Amino acid sequence: MATAGEILRRSLADEVGVSKGSVSGSEELHVLAVDDSFVDRKVIERLLKISSCKVTVVESGSRALQYLGLDGEKSSVAFNDLKINLIMTDYSMPGMTGYELLKKIKESSAFREIPVVIMSSENILARIDRCLEEGAEEYILKPVKLSDVKRIKDVIMGGDGEQKKRSVRKRGREDCFYSLSQPPLVQSASSSAFDFLPSELQSSSPFSTLSLSKRPKLQTRD
Repeated sequence: MATAGEILRRSLADEVGVSKGSVSGSEELHVLAVDDSFVDRKVIERLLKISSCKVTVVESGSRALQYLGLDGEKSSVAFNDLKINLIMTDYSMPGMTGYELLKKIKESSAFREIPVVIMSSENILARIDRCLEEGAEEYILKPVKLSDVKRIKDVIMGGDGEQKKRSVRKRGREDCFYSLSQPPLVQSASSSAFDFLPSELQSSSPFSTLSLSKRPKLQTRD
């Protein structure tokens, strides 16, 4: 009898047309995106597809573990059958946070080498350090931009040497400080990353009326 994870994998694979095979210059990166926000899932899915990535989206950390076969159920799925090349997860989610999901992935012998990128709307120094120390490849601020996705993809496709990993982690931390050290920029919602969304989704997005001058300030709590 098929497990819940196997059923989920089959349904998502049919939906996004996931194919098997390793990453090469001529093949697409397969990204598992995790976010409890419907709008944010649509945004990251669209940005990844624009960047020629295959995308599987789930709405929670527990569903991500289920998809990966890490939910404790016996499953016939093998790591080579999934071919996930990158996991991008929101930090603040009900039930299981992105940090807790990161820890579960890094504790898995099958998936610990998969790069995990944490996404968050909050610039909290302790949180950034904790995620990077736990093994996250990068910590990026929402709203996620196309340039973020392209940069991460270039690093992943370019190789996974330890020096390159350290460079990416350092870049993620420095970017958070860089955004705070620059003078405020004013940018209207019409030129934001949400232009491609239907009007009803744009109006419901928490970032649809947010100018860059209102990006969150650095906080020091956990």
